[in-house]
Amino acid sequence: MLLTPLLPFPFISVPKNSPHLKSPSFFLIRSSSSQPMDTNPQPKKVAVCGGGVIGVCTAYFLSKNGASVTLIEQSSVACAASGKAGGFLALDWCDGGPVASLARASFNLHRSLAQELNGSESYGYRPLTTLSVSITESSSSSSNRTGPIPSWVDGPAKSPRTIGSTDSTAQVHPEMFTKRLLSKAMEDYGVELVIGKVERVEMAEGKTRGVVLEDGREIDAAAIVLAVGPWSKRFSILGSLFRVYGIKAHSIVLEPKEANRITPHALFLTYYPAQGGKPMDPEVYPRPTGEVYICGMSAQAEVPDDPEQITPVPESINTLKRVASSVSSHLVEGEATVKAEQACILPCSEDDVPIIGEVPGVEGCYVATGHSCWGILNGPATGAAMAELILDGRASIVDLSRFSPARFASAVKK
Repeated sequence: MLLTPLLPFPFISVPKNSPHLKSPSFFLIRSSSSQPMDTNPQPKKVAVCGGGVIGVCTAYFLSKNGASVTLIEQSSVACAASGKAGGFLALDWCDGGPVASLARASFNLHRSLAQELNGSESYGYRPLTTLSVSITESSSSSSNRTGPIPSWVDGPAKSPRTIGSTDSTAQVHPEMFTKRLLSKAMEDYGVELVIGKVERVEMAEGKTRGVVLEDGREIDAAAIVLAVGPWSKRFSILGSLFRVYGIKAHSIVLEPKEANRITPHALFLTYYPAQGGKPMDPEVYPRPTGEVYICGMSAQAEVPDDPEQITPVPESINTLKRVASSVSSHLVEGEATVKAEQACILPCSEDDVPIIGEVPGVEGCYVATGHSCWGILNGPATGAAMAELILDGRASIVDLSRFSPARFASAVKK
């Protein structure tokens, strides 16, 4: 059975007197002398800036572990890359690199979250078989059916190779995942969502005190998490320390007439255009919603002030449509409805390693950004590690030393 199509999510600013916040953990138990009891300290107030997957995962694990969390998002939750990404998950594809432990921990967290939140039904979590396939545009040769190519891939596919099994690769619908996780955090753990643009971080004597929004609202907090992806340069305390740049990636979402014919096989293509030139590397992800997501055509781009201002380049969208029709007759326009033509900007650090940790010299100010194309995969472990770091002083699920923003401060001193 196909998942129900994604419905609009009613995110609004939740007032302080909301029933969501009226749980025992949000009130001090006082003695007759009105002094707080040591056994039930006041929850730590944390403001998380950014309603993408990294910010939402951080808010989820912070609140689940007892913090009083306000999540602040400028536009709408999962409106940028977290709503337009592919949602592909891989256990071991980052092995041998600095992100290996983060990716493995996060892949396993995705699996446990899917069990906890009924992810197969609520946000399209499922294991996948992943294939590498070569396709030449306008080629008249038929697919090589001696390999593991599924029947719906009836274009000129060659050199098929299995590069991921149902034990090592999986997927989620990224927008549905992000919103489901936040819904759980709001309903069960009292997270407050505020829609507004953060203008600055308030500090006093080297410590964070909260944030001020563009409309003048002030949100007090003992700790601040800046999880604003490619918009990190807005904040001088980050921009003066490191550079995060944006990669603009394009995607289309198709709905085939015969969606039940499309099996759960993710395709990583080596695609040779008809006009020649270097091969491209688009990716194809069928979803249990009955849709097929196709992405590619990426290049460095300037980051606009508002995520709603990110628009696709028509030529890139047309290329992805040609890719779709070359892969399968089920994905040709007419046989499939185009549900979305879109682009998003992925946050990349200057050394291609995520930046996760406390900002040097600013006590109580934390950052989590630079996850590139692996943001959906690495969101849960990043959020869990940030929660541990903020509440316990150190992360145990993943060693964050390799990701610390302090590495840039050391480079500047040299």
